Amino acid sequence: MAVSLRSWVANEGGKHLVLMLWLGANTWMFLNTFLLYSTGQQYHYLYKMLGVGLCISRASASVLNLNCSLVLLPMCRSLLTFIRGTRVVSSRKTRRLLDKYKTFHVACGVAVCLFSVVHVSAHMVNVVNFSVSYSDDFPALNLARYRGEDPKRIILTTIPGVTGVLLVLILLLMFISSSYCVRVSNYEIFWYTHNLFIVFYIILMVHMVGGALKYQTNVEAHPPGCLGPNQSSTEQRVDDLDRLEDEDVGRCREDARFEPHWPQTWLWVSGPLCLYCVERLYRYIRSSAPVTIVTVVKHPCNVIELRMVKKNFKARPGQYIVLNCPSVSSFENHPFTLTKCPTVNRETFGIHLRVVGDWTERFTQLLLPQPRMDVEILPMVQQRTYPKLYIDGPFGGPSEEVFNYDVSLCVAGGIGVTPFACVLHALLDGWRGFRLQRLYFVWVCRELQSFYWFAELLCALHQKLWQENRPDYFNLKLYVSQAGDLQSMSEERFRPIASRLLVGRPRWKLLLDEIGRSNKQKRVGVFCCGPKGISRTLHKLCNSARSCGTTFEFNKESFS
Repeated sequence: MAVSLRSWVANEGGKHLVLMLWLGANTWMFLNTFLLYSTGQQYHYLYKMLGVGLCISRASASVLNLNCSLVLLPMCRSLLTFIRGTRVVSSRKTRRLLDKYKTFHVACGVAVCLFSVVHVSAHMVNVVNFSVSYSDDFPALNLARYRGEDPKRIILTTIPGVTGVLLVLILLLMFISSSYCVRVSNYEIFWYTHNLFIVFYIILMVHMVGGALKYQTNVEAHPPGCLGPNQSSTEQRVDDLDRLEDEDVGRCREDARFEPHWPQTWLWVSGPLCLYCVERLYRYIRSSAPVTIVTVVKHPCNVIELRMVKKNFKARPGQYIVLNCPSVSSFENHPFTLTKCPTVNRETFGIHLRVVGDWTERFTQLLLPQPRMDVEILPMVQQRTYPKLYIDGPFGGPSEEVFNYDVSLCVAGGIGVTPFACVLHALLDGWRGFRLQRLYFVWVCRELQSFYWFAELLCALHQKLWQENRPDYFNLKLYVSQAGDLQSMSEERFRPIASRLLVGRPRWKLLLDEIGRSNKQKRVGVFCCGPKGISRTLHKLCNSARSCGTTFEFNKESFS
């Protein structure tokens, strides 16, 4: 499958440019600091004592400072939502880059872990050199109290050593709990350990308070390697003599003085940390008012629909909210895409959630009583006293861009239909002022019953467009992978979607080729929310070359 340069640049160019800039910044920080400590006169005696371990430890510390500040910025989701919703970002390419915030957060987190290993390894060598290369000439430069002191004792009796051990333990917990297997099997562990970042940053800002590494403050009065007042040239080491001849350095006018560096980590992290804390405070205040649950509807295939009302709540199609139910867990928050947005005439908004995992199971038990075994009505509506519920958001998502293309293709797998349900509701409600001229919608489900989640919505939109004489505006294709009783959807009211129901899996290449031929020389927005297999296939196809000149810009939903 040949890759099209135009398509590759459209889909990958922006993020690779940001990646190169980020890598360039990290490389420059590392090399610049390495050279400073290896050639700087103020570090001459310290470098002689510790060797290259000094340069590597400080160079990796600079990279850590950079990434510890950057890793917080992508998590300012309210700020990102505000930016993409204003005129500040008018470019669609820039807005699409904002959708990669989670990827950038992960990249910075991985960099923090990798360079922490480098930093710790270099300092382990430094501690040994502090003990072995104890300086009798410059006692103030020593971290060890005497020659041959146990390195473990040095680590456990100094502020940088103790805080360093704590930082490593916290980072190790956060790293392990961030793995995919832990997040899937027990999200609570990931959530609780990740919130240790607050303790991590507090310890990080006091990590250098002990002043383990010192620099010379009187380089002019005491050039490195100069002869002391009572010292002859024969007592100098050979390498120092060579340097003295090259630099024409004479006798020292005074003894070398050393001072520890003032801690600089807080200069890097305080800004992003304050910004993040302000945002969390804003989000806490915004989400403090509980929402009113209007209706709970039980749909087939273990799916629950919530319809809610909250004062002054506004959202756009494609956005998502974060739910918190204190009766289930006071600290757990879970993201769900809006399937219905509030409008001028209707304040209610809704979500659909699939009951998978401990949190959704406990939440569903609070929402719905145990159903009677002798009655089965789908969907089944229950009215009762509901638990207290808080929402945070809305937050921006890739599906907001559906309306900003002339042609858009929405591909959903199972419950991944939720972002696009809100888009379809917006079309049904008669939203105006958007660019979209044609919408292709493909929905793949394992079970036929899943289509009932939004069957009425699809039929209503189809009927509305036919009445407006715009039948080509909405192109619908439904695929069910498990062939069941297709006659169950043969009712008259479901005829518009029953005629578009196919058994099997989509042939994605043929589908995109067909869309390309119908929309030559255009940019088609491809939006995917579903299994990784579908996403990977579409991503590759969007980067491939096509004779019709159509460019497919790939967008994928991702929550955090």
